[in-house]
Amino acid sequence: MIIDLLTNAEMYARLNSRITMGLNFLRSSDLTTMEPGKYPIDGSDIYALIQSYQTKPKESGVWEAHRRYFDIQYVVEGTEKIGYANLDALVASQPYDAENDFVLFSGHGDFLTLNAGMFAIFAPQDAHMPCIVVHEPQQVKKVVVKVRV
Repeated sequence: MIIDLLTNAEMYARLNSRITMGLNFLRSSDLTTMEPGKYPIDGSDIYALIQSYQTKPKESGVWEAHRRYFDIQYVVEGTEKIGYANLDALVASQPYDAENDFVLFSGHGDFLTLNAGMFAIFAPQDAHMPCIVVHEPQQVKKVVVKVRV
C-alpha cells in the first residue's frame, strides 16, 4: 500500500508502466468537472471509476480486495478514512467473485485519512475499507483507477 499526494506521483513512475498511466490520467484530467461513471484509459487494462457518495460509519464498512487489479484511489473533493489490512490478518467472509474481481473479508485493520489531493495504491494483497466518515458524514468525490496486475 502506498499513500501520498498526487503532486508527488512522479516518484512512483518506475513502479509499473500501467500504474504510471493511471497516475498520469489523474494528473492530466479535470476531475472536478467529470461526471460519475466509467472512463477507459487503456481498454480493460486500465480504467477510471468516478464516484460521488456520502461517507459512512466504520460499522457499515466492508473489507474488500481484488485479485486482478491494483486500485489507485484518489480523493478529488472531501475527506474520508480508508482502512488497510494485509489479507493475512483477515478472514474471508464471502467467496471470491471472479466476474466482479472482489472478495470480502472480516477482521480489523488500520485507518488512514485521505484528504482531497491524496491517493492510495492498493495491491492484491492489500484489503481496504473505503468511504469511512472522519467526523461527520460528508460528500466525497473520488476516482478509483483500476490497473490490471
